[in-house]
Amino acid sequence: MSSLTLEGAPPRAMPPAFHLMVKPRGAVCNLDCTYCFYSRKEDLYEEGASFRMSDEVLESFTRQYIEAQRVPEVTFGWQGGEPTLMGLDFFRKAVAMQEKYRKPGMKIANALQTNGVLLDDEWCRFLKEHQFLIGLSMDGPRELHDAYRVDKGGKPTFDKVYRALKLLQRHGVDFNILCVLNRVNADHPLTVYRFFKSEGVQFIQFIPAVERIVRSQARSEAECRSERHSADASWLTTNELVGSQARSEAECRPERDSDERHSADASWLATNEVTEWTVRAEQWGQFLCSVFDEWVRRDVGRVFVQSFDVALQAWVGMEPSLCVHAKTCGDCLAIEHNGDLFSCDHYVDPHYFLGNVMEMPMTELVASPFQRKFGRDKRDTLPRYCRECPVLFACNGGCPKDRFITTPDGEPGLHYLCAGYKRFFTHVAPYIRTMAELLHRGHPPAAIMDILRRKEIGAKHLSVTGGLSPTNASPLPRVSRNAPCPCGSGRKYKSCCGT
Repeated sequence: MSSLTLEGAPPRAMPPAFHLMVKPRGAVCNLDCTYCFYSRKEDLYEEGASFRMSDEVLESFTRQYIEAQRVPEVTFGWQGGEPTLMGLDFFRKAVAMQEKYRKPGMKIANALQTNGVLLDDEWCRFLKEHQFLIGLSMDGPRELHDAYRVDKGGKPTFDKVYRALKLLQRHGVDFNILCVLNRVNADHPLTVYRFFKSEGVQFIQFIPAVERIVRSQARSEAECRSERHSADASWLTTNELVGSQARSEAECRPERDSDERHSADASWLATNEVTEWTVRAEQWGQFLCSVFDEWVRRDVGRVFVQSFDVALQAWVGMEPSLCVHAKTCGDCLAIEHNGDLFSCDHYVDPHYFLGNVMEMPMTELVASPFQRKFGRDKRDTLPRYCRECPVLFACNGGCPKDRFITTPDGEPGLHYLCAGYKRFFTHVAPYIRTMAELLHRGHPPAAIMDILRRKEIGAKHLSVTGGLSPTNASPLPRVSRNAPCPCGSGRKYKSCCGT
């Protein structure tokens, strides 16, 4: 138990800011998407669990979350499952609680990821009034979206999601599209991208569907207990988790200071085989490259694709804002409906259960030696193949959950999509390098479209640095020092790429 507390821990153990993915309805959802990795998390809890965040948990986690932040802006990320199943009254209470505990001068933001099925005019008026940023899950045009995104009866959902898209646009709600790339739609990059553009979408996230085949639960609880038994069960804070009697013995919980627990994944649960809907590495790389080639010539500054923004951040020397490509992680945690806190949204698993915020201070759990090491391991467990890779500064090995294949020389810990990431970052390097150079000169990155147009009619050439020379592309519009930085960071140009 002592390793979970801050006794003797230096103040630096607590990060100045961290992010919570809040699951107010747990894994409960009104759809049955084939590739959903979170739906089976219901099995972690006893049959009959409410899967509804109570007012007491809402208030407690809100207060603790705000108090723990040492930054001027705090974002609440609402996910699921499907968070809109909580109903509007819950979110009205959530906004009220945020205002109650907001520090003087602090800005509170809300982001909500939804399948859109329950959105209506009343929802959209609320979302607009309180400036929620909405992530709408949509996988492309009808035939591609409906391949895996179906309801509980196996019926297609495109029409309902398309209706939500138009509602959000009509009410002026800020939103982005979260498109899961799978074995089907990844073969149609321009069809997907052009569909979103034709529907007036400006902000797009492409997320790869990667899931290993889970073994049958062949390993009994007794086997798990024999390997991972811990004498002290005091950190098991809720009897709602499945097998509470067994968990009271901490049978599936490794010692809190055990390095064994820091494997890149719960390897005893999964094989290295992937599901039939998992995107292939070569598909992922080709998709990103194909979309980028169109975007960089036509849409820079008009359409914002998260993967491209993150690449630009890397080339201008910024820490990637997306945790997948950050050097370390551990500062983006998941909190379940009952206050259970886990290391990460992708690690909602008994092995990465930190404690319950109703029984232990959130700050102690976030700053625990286990969680801090969990974050550092993203960097420290990289195989040599990654450490020597020329695009490591942009990729940083990808998400640890998907590091389950071996390197060419047989070392474990390589990301399943490595070949795709390497192809993408290598392909975009000369273009992104030029965009970074434009930013440093005070020009918007969109100026690259003019450079490419001139180059492609014979007026441009490759510079000695390997980028596309912008020297003869004048006149180019300059960026005011107090204007928003064109890289998309949200900061002023003088405080970001203009430094």
